[in-house]
Amino acid sequence: MKLKSLVLSISAVLLSGCGTVAKQQEYNADLIINNGQVLTVNADMQVIDDGVVVVKNDKIIAVGDEKLLEQYYATKNIDANDGIVMPGMINAHNHLPMIAFRGLGEEGISNRLFAYFFPLEAQKLSRELIYNATKLGAIDLAQSGVTTYADMYYHMDEMAKATKEVGLRAVLGETVIKFPVVDAKQPYGGIQYAKSFIEEYQNDPLITPAYAPHAVYTVSKEKLQEINQLSEDYDVPVLIHVAEFPNEEARIKEPTKATSPVEYLEEIGVLDERMVIAHGIHLSQHDQALLKQADAGVVYNPMANAKGATGIAPAWDMFRADMRVGLGTDGPMSSNQVDLWRTLSYAANMQRLKNSDRTIMIPEQVIEMATIGGAKALHMEDEIGSLEVGKKADIIIVETQSANMMPSYDPYATLVYQANPSNVDTTIVNGKVVMEQRQMKTIQLDDIRQSVEAFESDIADFAKELSKKAIKSKSLMD
Repeated sequence: MKLKSLVLSISAVLLSGCGTVAKQQEYNADLIINNGQVLTVNADMQVIDDGVVVVKNDKIIAVGDEKLLEQYYATKNIDANDGIVMPGMINAHNHLPMIAFRGLGEEGISNRLFAYFFPLEAQKLSRELIYNATKLGAIDLAQSGVTTYADMYYHMDEMAKATKEVGLRAVLGETVIKFPVVDAKQPYGGIQYAKSFIEEYQNDPLITPAYAPHAVYTVSKEKLQEINQLSEDYDVPVLIHVAEFPNEEARIKEPTKATSPVEYLEEIGVLDERMVIAHGIHLSQHDQALLKQADAGVVYNPMANAKGATGIAPAWDMFRADMRVGLGTDGPMSSNQVDLWRTLSYAANMQRLKNSDRTIMIPEQVIEMATIGGAKALHMEDEIGSLEVGKKADIIIVETQSANMMPSYDPYATLVYQANPSNVDTTIVNGKVVMEQRQMKTIQLDDIRQSVEAFESDIADFAKELSKKAIKSKSLMD
């Protein structure tokens, strides 16, 4: 540790333990993080060397330089050890329980969604699997510095329970779709399930409940309109897949004059500020203008889209237009991961390739998209996404002492092009330390290892046979 860092740490301890009673009452805090390079990701993208972040309860009460150590004491002090202190990252689109199926169906199946994903889910999903897989995924997220994630799946009450046990923040959308699924034996049964879930969790400090109609081609016009009205009544988000595949409008069964799914959503009156669209790959300039006008959020999933060969979203155009654009990984069967680290470099490099311009999507902009951008996409920028006074204390510390992190001339470049999940030292959500020095504080991976091994054993043989059928079906079609 540098001499200056040691002096600051000793000062913090002395201040916390030896201050007068009067001063303690005046400057009380619960947590102080010092001796780090603080990336605030505020409107000015301020970077504070030798920075300090002060937390009381669930909020940030001060951000500044080491002079704050003369004003505040805390029951807990964390030395960042010259690491990078930044807002927790936001994975704005996921299907976290699919981590139970991660690594399956990788044999070159063409229509993977309908020929593999849906049959696998129909046969193997259950409340128990969703709960255990969510817990595993939430640990993975916490260990990689994701403090908030948004999800579209089933049995959202089980997901909420597992997420809260790990200690993460989440926007959880109950899926609504036109055929029977694991938690709704009737088509569109997710609407009623979502109502019950929303009423249970509407005021939860960590869980934001939502509706999640699957897509314009799997949910009818009437049901999309019903969901839109309910989302207004309950004041909750609507998460939906849009423009992931080319010509989605051709799959719509309703009479329409729309030439794109975005136009269709606008035509039927459901495109508004509560909507968050995932993917947005095949968007025209007119589509983008409609989304901006509606103040809707968009989630860019570059790694999953590259793996699925579905295309490259016009994320740079939307970012330049000051639209609400965040980053996501999509489900763990689409990108095989839930952390954002490789997604960061994909986000930049795919846009440079698409635009034939190596000067765009610089690292600072990528980190902006992974933090405050995700918060904006979810309409949560007043609460999370940056280190500012009054915001929720969702903070991570990324160590810079490992070989892959040295040298570190520009913290943004280091994060985007050098860092990986193992470099995340500490994860704090809502003012609570979830992981410190790589040690989980809320739950241990060993606690669910047996459950993971059980569902892995149950799924393996069925998945193998399903792959054979899907590949055989493709060969017959060829």
